Amino acid sequence: MVNQNSENEETVKKIKDLIKDEKVAMLTTVSPEGKLMSRPMHTQEVEMDKEEIWFITEKDTEKYRDINRNPAVNLAYAGNSYVSISGTAEFVQDEKKKERYWNKIIEKVLNASADDPNVVLVKVTPEVAEFWESGLSVKTVKEFVKKMTSSNSLEEGNDLKDTVKFNENTR
Repeated sequence: MVNQNSENEETVKKIKDLIKDEKVAMLTTVSPEGKLMSRPMHTQEVEMDKEEIWFITEKDTEKYRDINRNPAVNLAYAGNSYVSISGTAEFVQDEKKKERYWNKIIEKVLNASADDPNVVLVKVTPEVAEFWESGLSVKTVKEFVKKMTSSNSLEEGNDLKDTVKFNENTR
């Protein structure tokens, strides 16, 4: 069990490293009709040690209403690698944190001020995350060739892909 916890910790660190420079995530929510809806969101902070990812939005949006009805969300980051994080979203009113995240770009995009009561923080608590490393093309090709010449499936022992499950025991 200790070995699995250390593997999970390594994977969590890897995921944080992969998304730390990716500022935009696609936030997927579930509409009232049960349809998946994705919207780009600017990541304000990634606190994997606390298992929290922070965003800012407004209350008068569809994503706000979607999350109020169903807090299950997915975050997708794409850059040099791909990261998918399933989790639970909640709205937080923390004026100090909002002030810390606030900048001129957010002010322009939202056409609001940090003290606007319509502006709210979104905290996503990850539950399951998966990543695929693709930025290192030589490593990708080498791994693909190794899998193609092996009798194992592409999923078995794949060094370019990993999954971590967040749970109560690791908090």
